[in-house]
Amino acid sequence: ANIGLGYLGINIFLEKKEEISHLLPSGKFGGKDKPNVKVEGYKPKVLDTSVIIDGRIADICETGFLEGKLVIPSFVLDELRHIADSSDLLKRNRGRRGLDILNKIQKELNATVEIYEGDFEDIVEVDSKLVRLAQLLEGQIITNDYNLNKVAELQGVQVLNINELANAVKPVVLPGEEMVVQVIKDGKESGQGVAYLDDGTMIVVDGGRKHIGKNIGVLVTSVLQTAAGRMIFAKPKQEQKAL
Repeated sequence: ANIGLGYLGINIFLEKKEEISHLLPSGKFGGKDKPNVKVEGYKPKVLDTSVIIDGRIADICETGFLEGKLVIPSFVLDELRHIADSSDLLKRNRGRRGLDILNKIQKELNATVEIYEGDFEDIVEVDSKLVRLAQLLEGQIITNDYNLNKVAELQGVQVLNINELANAVKPVVLPGEEMVVQVIKDGKESGQGVAYLDDGTMIVVDGGRKHIGKNIGVLVTSVLQTAAGRMIFAKPKQEQKAL
């Protein structure tokens, strides 16, 4: 039954491609001529496979922060279909999740979506095809893939990275602030404990090892921001007061 639903989701989405074909300049989006996919001067946004499977793109679309058309390349759809048909359960679930996300964006959200039917047969790698397509459309790539991010930027293509966006909108935490956290495991250094905020930010608690499994008040001592994200360092409040 689940396999049947998976194929149904794929078929429903592929049928959607036909429904929007009349909106395309030549009846087929993907010819050699540059397609006119800009909306009111906004650059088209090309989605890669990783950002579709991730799913947060649907939430961002729902907020209305993204402007312009979302472009789904057919070679990305093919990649999703292959993942959804995988014999590996984890991969299969990821692929079907991606198809569900696309169906949600098209059916439930106020987003303009177009399918790019063309392919770049001289290019093998999907990432390189995405870069070429973005150059053709004078558009942007939406991804959370670090390697694609770097390759695209090196070739002059603007990238909107969802992970970078997530880091940018995390609540600001400053040294001296107090918070309550649950210490869940040992840290790397002796005596350290590790906790996490709801957004996944790691908090390293100096002297927190003895509080593992407990909710404790901590005082932020420093905040480290890296390309991979943010890390907060803190000490238990009662120990800080005793100093």
